[in-house]
Amino acid sequence: MKRLLVFLFIAVLALAGCVQTKTEVEGSKDSKEKGKKTVEVLGMAASEEDMNIVRDQLVKNGFEVKLNIQPDYGSFSAQKDAGNYDLALSSWTTVTGNPDYAVRGLFKTGGDYSIVSDSSLDALIEEASTLTGDAAAAKYKELEQLLVFDQAYIAPLYISNKYQGIYSELVNPKTVHLPKSRAQVWENIEFNDSSKNATEPLILHQTIDSLTSLDPIKGNDGSINTLNTNMYVRLVNLTDTDEVISDGSLSYNHAIAEGNQEYYFILRDDLNFAAVKDGTAVDTGELVSAEDVVFSLNRAKDSKSVPDHRTYSLHENIETVEIVSDLAELQKKKIAGSDQSVLDALSQNLPASVTQLAKDKGTVNNAAGAYQVVKITTPTPFPQVLNYLAHQSGGIVSEKQVTSINTYDVAAYNPDKDIAYGDQATVTEGTATYNNHLYASGPYILIKKNDYEAQFVKNPAYRVGSEYEPKIAKINVRFIADNDSALSALRNGEIHVLQSVPETKLDIVKSDTKLTLNTADSNAVSYLQMNTSGRPVSVSVDLRKAILYSINQDEFISYYQGNKKPAVSTVSPLINTGLKLEADSKKVKEYLKAYND
Repeated sequence: MKRLLVFLFIAVLALAGCVQTKTEVEGSKDSKEKGKKTVEVLGMAASEEDMNIVRDQLVKNGFEVKLNIQPDYGSFSAQKDAGNYDLALSSWTTVTGNPDYAVRGLFKTGGDYSIVSDSSLDALIEEASTLTGDAAAAKYKELEQLLVFDQAYIAPLYISNKYQGIYSELVNPKTVHLPKSRAQVWENIEFNDSSKNATEPLILHQTIDSLTSLDPIKGNDGSINTLNTNMYVRLVNLTDTDEVISDGSLSYNHAIAEGNQEYYFILRDDLNFAAVKDGTAVDTGELVSAEDVVFSLNRAKDSKSVPDHRTYSLHENIETVEIVSDLAELQKKKIAGSDQSVLDALSQNLPASVTQLAKDKGTVNNAAGAYQVVKITTPTPFPQVLNYLAHQSGGIVSEKQVTSINTYDVAAYNPDKDIAYGDQATVTEGTATYNNHLYASGPYILIKKNDYEAQFVKNPAYRVGSEYEPKIAKINVRFIADNDSALSALRNGEIHVLQSVPETKLDIVKSDTKLTLNTADSNAVSYLQMNTSGRPVSVSVDLRKAILYSINQDEFISYYQGNKKPAVSTVSPLINTGLKLEADSKKVKEYLKAYND
């Protein structure tokens, strides 16, 4: 979100600050007389080690540094929104496995998390998104050159690996996946003693207890990425190594038509929505249908479909979503790069041959050859659309349920009185609006939450009898903000999987016979984001470049005992452009002189 890792990326921006006086921001009289520039670096307490390294590197290159350490993400991001920083220690996990996601929301004008407005950068993002292979690598190299070296909007620190701790005395480690991008996959996990699957809760963990929204299009952060990924099925999924597949999704198969602008999906009929009644999950009898797909993706791409839409930019390249009713269309269309028809591509390993396309969900019967097919069209060739469909924001919601809840006027929405689908208050014990209205299309549904944990149970109508039917009946997600406390909880068996083990604690996990350590590559990148509004760094590229060339990535890698990798931008884990940032004190002096002159 990753998996922004997860932010992710799971993907999460680590930004914060506190209000400073004009003197504190611009630097004291003494520091000015010394010719030093004071910069304010924001970050969270969890990243204090990185902040200290950044401070030392900047001080060594002639800066004075104020560290602004915030205790949590809420206070942290609120102060970032107020613009109270020069440099913000940030992180991003590309939870979709494609490079467009790694830049569009962060650096494109108007992006979900962007504070950059640069028409040249916008053009490169759009050009690169349509390309693959060597052509894409060349264009992303141009993009990195402009973003990092020409304009110094960010200063990269490192790429992280993924380290996961498993309480293997109880949980079978072979069933616990550690995908590069996709959020944790719950339905595969099993206890060593399979008889416990139906009775014992699996205890997972996350740091953030305040959930942005359980409507999949209204959040894109570490509080909900994993939760929504496991509550809502999507048209496609990502493998552990970021390949787009139909396995474990709503579609049996998918196909890209010649021209790379039409994408077809043939849907399953063994998934119903689950609801909560009397504290347990029940089968609503409502098929997760093509009508729900059309509804879900149309609202996903419409920035005005809900208030505070956080993910529309991921789906803005969808032009139309429609149900295909003419079988001849599938017979005539060829898939990209082949003479095979779209129908043949969609017909692999179905329960019965396709004899008709169901015009509505009431006539669907896969066993009798009646299927629903959905077509997505993009205005230009855009193969990365599939990666976005695998993101949690591509989760399929119930048209019937969402429209029955979201009866407010979006333009006049008032969070103090209007109840929106997915509001966390509706599932939080003790709140005035506690009335669980969720409909889950995925393997699990959230029953209730409090400040301590969120409780999920399996969807009783999800792929029953298949390998994708959830193995464990109950999952509790424990909220523990402190990493050391979470690791202690893992060692004591109070939680069963710690999704992110700090690099400095790997030896503890390795030496504990009750635990197993999983390791994987990651799409998580840490970097310094320059303030682009209201500070000297906002207007002076020379000052930004002086900061950029003060950063020595080798010192970060050494501190983390070789468990980090060099980065150039958020694209680095996905495409090697050949560019490299090297610390250069001579350049720092030159750029500072140019700034001061």
